[in-house]
Amino acid sequence: MTIMTLLRAGALAALAAGATGCSAITPVQAWEKGTLAKPEMLMEGDGLETRFNEHIYASREAASGGSGVGGGGCGCN
Repeated sequence: MTIMTLLRAGALAALAAGATGCSAITPVQAWEKGTLAKPEMLMEGDGLETRFNEHIYASREAASGGSGVGGGGCGCN
């Protein structure tokens, strides 16, 4: 098999897999909404952990302007 044939077969397989996944989407049922409303189902995760990670990022990247905080990058803003 040539590389082009393998690429075509891979692209066709990806297209087929993507097309079948979209047709199976059903609306959320009433009894499923309680499960989806749980805090662990949030896309952004835990709010406190997010704030902590943003603080660490700002402390490390402050010298280059990370998160709009000025300073030397040592965490002593």
